[in-house]
Amino acid sequence: MSAKQESRMKVACLQMEPRIGMVQANVARSLDLIAQAANAGVQLAVLPELCNTGYVFESRDEAMALSEEVPQGPTCVAWMEAARKHAMFIVAGITEREGDKLYNSAVLVGPDGYIGRYRKNHLWGNENRIFAPGNLGVPVFDIGAGRIACAICYDIWFPEIFRLAALQGADMLCVATNWVPMPEQPGHVPMMANILAMGGAHSNSMFVAAADRVGVERGQAFLGNSLIVSHTGWALAGPASLDKEEMLIADLDLADARRNRHLTDFNERLRDRRTDLYGEMLGARAQPGY
Repeated sequence: MSAKQESRMKVACLQMEPRIGMVQANVARSLDLIAQAANAGVQLAVLPELCNTGYVFESRDEAMALSEEVPQGPTCVAWMEAARKHAMFIVAGITEREGDKLYNSAVLVGPDGYIGRYRKNHLWGNENRIFAPGNLGVPVFDIGAGRIACAICYDIWFPEIFRLAALQGADMLCVATNWVPMPEQPGHVPMMANILAMGGAHSNSMFVAAADRVGVERGQAFLGNSLIVSHTGWALAGPASLDKEEMLIADLDLADARRNRHLTDFNERLRDRRTDLYGEMLGARAQPGY
């Protein structure tokens, strides 16, 4: 098998509607969607933020009661069994408990079991009353066909997340998200989250797979519009609908994120950074090297 074939991967975003507090039903629905993706030949599936519990908690106590440890909790175990059964990788949002702390997390599992987790670094709104900020940085995981990193929702409002992933060699950012309406969003342009996903992909030569939820939960509307973005910044699949469960699929060559970083004969997005101006805090010591 050629190196180019080895880096090819069929990726899906599984847009779904979790129900607050209905963990067993939410996980069962996620497993159904994962099975549908597997039947379509998908090798990596991305699911929404907090898709096992729902999002709009009334209190920290409610979130704590619905939380699980990673990876030994029942939700993570179910996803690991599905990944093993279908020989695929899964990124999914989960309410994680570690001791007396709660994290808004995304887990990565694969055919051989648990691979790693990401904890949301930038908390949105009332999340600040429930979750601790992420303490794992932006880890990058090698899954054979390429290297992936994760982000959760509001994280993509910060270009540093994309850049930290890219500088560590990530070919793709998997975003588990629960996007909500932004103030003054005009109706004639793409929603802000889609623009940010496309801009981050383009600026860092990195694929982005963002899986959102749909529905209204305790008065909070969610936006759908999941999408899969090329390393060029242009959408490969989606945006999905505003209000329906939906599966987006795209065939990617993850190595293209590194192979095709040049914009012109003179310009390469990571190499052209002026770290002499930005300072060490913004990555002067980081070496792309990929």
